[in-house]
Amino acid sequence: MNALRQLSIALLFSATLPLHAGNWPNWRGPNFDGSSAETGLPATFSPKENCLWSASMPGPAASTPVVWEDSVFLTSTEEATQKLLGLCLDRKTGAVRWTKEIGKGFRQDDRSTYAGPSPVTNGQRVIFFFGTGDMAAFDFNGKPLWARQIQQDFGSFAFLWTFSSSPVLHGGRLVLQVLQRDTSFDGNGALRGKPGGGNDSYLLALSPETGKELWRVVRPSTANAESLESFATPMPYTFKGQTELLVAGGDILTGHDPATGKERWRSPSWNPEKISHWRLVPGPVAGDGVILACAPKRAPVYAWKAGGEGLLTEANSAWVSGDEVNSQHVSSDVSTPLFYQGRFYIMNSDRKAMTCVDPTSGKLFWEYRVDDGTKIEASPTGADGKIYFMDQRGTVTVLAAGDKAKLLHQVDFGDPSQKDIRSSLAAAQGCLFIRTNAALFCVGNAP
Repeated sequence: MNALRQLSIALLFSATLPLHAGNWPNWRGPNFDGSSAETGLPATFSPKENCLWSASMPGPAASTPVVWEDSVFLTSTEEATQKLLGLCLDRKTGAVRWTKEIGKGFRQDDRSTYAGPSPVTNGQRVIFFFGTGDMAAFDFNGKPLWARQIQQDFGSFAFLWTFSSSPVLHGGRLVLQVLQRDTSFDGNGALRGKPGGGNDSYLLALSPETGKELWRVVRPSTANAESLESFATPMPYTFKGQTELLVAGGDILTGHDPATGKERWRSPSWNPEKISHWRLVPGPVAGDGVILACAPKRAPVYAWKAGGEGLLTEANSAWVSGDEVNSQHVSSDVSTPLFYQGRFYIMNSDRKAMTCVDPTSGKLFWEYRVDDGTKIEASPTGADGKIYFMDQRGTVTVLAAGDKAKLLHQVDFGDPSQKDIRSSLAAAQGCLFIRTNAALFCVGNAP
């Protein structure tokens, strides 16, 4: 084949790709806020319409797939064998390139599995982590690079429910947060935490290349019992040239120096009554110089001005939902909010309602309640001018992004046997990746 013909074929193939085609390297995407610059996604889709391929999964998982160029990485369980698996699929075909057993186990409670945390990649290696504490790194060909067992190295996890914080890669560091109870207790017939208590909540930074510890910082809190537990994921955010790790849990939000883990600031408690069962699931999100933290159990969303120092005060507050201006229904017990095209999108899972909020004032533009269906605990994804989310039975809803609520599409990807689907959608390389408990679907416009 001559050079001119090769060039012609390359140009023809590139013309079928969207204008913006990027990666989805971690749970909340390339911007750590649930958004993507992808365009040209199909207006309508289903398991048959505009579905480029689907791949059966070995078992259920709440993790979100991550995508880097032609590789898709996922975690999964396999109930029959009690294996915890890391998978690599071919993005173009859905074929399984390799599967690795990383740990043993299936679940410690009846709501979740150990495959809650999402993988993370920097384009050179992929790191898998599970709620058992098993962590392992591989190159893109599946070659093992290193492995660690976080519970063995730093003490037994003290969580009532299955631990599911995802690791993040940023600035040459792999960061994991473990915010847990300070006492040991009996959880579902097993001892949780160190015998006798004394469990630290901490942030941990490892070398992505070797897995060696770079730093470990204790992150104290005065919260009580289960309210010390956080299932959120640390989020990097840069404001006026300074990057911080945003960490939510233990009834507070804190900002940390990524190079050392040192705490720079913390918010006042959103639980001054010391309620003991306010475990935290939604992570922080930031945009337009404002940082959101969602208190649980129908409590408000707190918005703080970025750039604070020390103990934040009322002067650092941007707004709080439920006051005279902002709707009391702006709340999230499980889903991490989305920042997309200058707006925050917050899912109230109990009401099955998406809200669109102005970042600086907290003004509510709209609330969209999903008819029928079941609870929504996945986090929303923003791409191609749209907002995507999925309920626990696999129904995907697509709304228009912007200041007016508009339903664009709704379609079922589950089946009657499936429940507790919590995976968020990933948008990458001109496609949507939709993971149910039974399968992964790749949706896009066919070339």
